[in-house]
Amino acid sequence: MEKERTIRVTGKGNLKVHPDMTRVTIDITRVYREYSETLKRASMDTKALRILLSRFGFEHSDLKTVHFSVDTEMETYREDDVYKQRLIGYRYTHSTKIEFDSDNERLGKILYALAHSSLEPKFRLSYTVKDPEAVKNNLLSRAVKDAKEKAKILTAAADVELGGILSIDYSWREITFEEHPLQLIEEKIPCSEPLASYDLDIEPDDISASDTVTIIWKIKQK
Repeated sequence: MEKERTIRVTGKGNLKVHPDMTRVTIDITRVYREYSETLKRASMDTKALRILLSRFGFEHSDLKTVHFSVDTEMETYREDDVYKQRLIGYRYTHSTKIEFDSDNERLGKILYALAHSSLEPKFRLSYTVKDPEAVKNNLLSRAVKDAKEKAKILTAAADVELGGILSIDYSWREITFEEHPLQLIEEKIPCSEPLASYDLDIEPDDISASDTVTIIWKIKQK
């Protein structure tokens, strides 16, 4: 029996999407002598952060934990010409994030409040898309269309006809839609107005994304 002839083509979908969501990632880290005190303070600081953010319209559940850890904090010292280590306490690190529809005025107020907070957080700014699934589906559609167009060109050049699809191979992978427009490094300066704001004029660049799909078709003589 004659082996069925096929053509295998990989299509690629490309697009650029303009980010419409702002993400602020907030890191707080502190060291305390006792483990129980560290956990207690971590909880108190998170509560204080939620209260701060509530002034800008955020609900309790809007602050999402990205990472939380408690590690021993050691220091090195010298004794009788020998270097040793001793425990000085426990360091907690809590990374959280908030996301909201992009709004430079609201963002400026949030960043100002964080920069002047007694929590002394570090924060990073990035932009993403509100509906990543819709973007991924668009990418797949473009990849399939690209594969079909390539298959038509190849079969026409080889003087054969494109038959039915035998298989579609798509290896799912995580696609991250995130743009980092700048690094934020703020100095601590006195502040008497709790709702003061940074005057921000940030326009993030479009996010480039791509995905691939491989399709196998039957081919036959004309």
